[in-house]
Amino acid sequence: MSNNKQEMTFKYVFTYDYSPTYVNGAHGGISPRGELVMNFYLERQPLPNSISHQITPTGTIGPETEVEPEDLGRSLVRHVTTGVVLNYQTARELHYWLGEQLKQMEAIQQAREEMAAEQGKSQATH
Repeated sequence: MSNNKQEMTFKYVFTYDYSPTYVNGAHGGISPRGELVMNFYLERQPLPNSISHQITPTGTIGPETEVEPEDLGRSLVRHVTTGVVLNYQTARELHYWLGEQLKQMEAIQQAREEMAAEQGKSQATH
């Protein structure tokens, strides 16, 4: 503490396997204990288990003849990477924090759009 002010310093400790993960969705809800459960996932098209191709008379790979599974084109995969469980107070604090981060992201996006519009105007006059 400095100058008799009440203050606290938080030190962040990362595990050796800390690895930020890209997610583009979440699924979850309220648990029987009243906690918020969020399971984060990456939604993408699935990869086939196997693809068979015809071999052309010249020995090169020709068109596909079979894809496993057959419904590959009608499927999506939600690869669940991690999940979190939050009590009410932590969920409220995270909600507030996310709101503040979104305000900053929106300000940055607006500044980028204004800059692009200005560049468009200056290019149109030259």
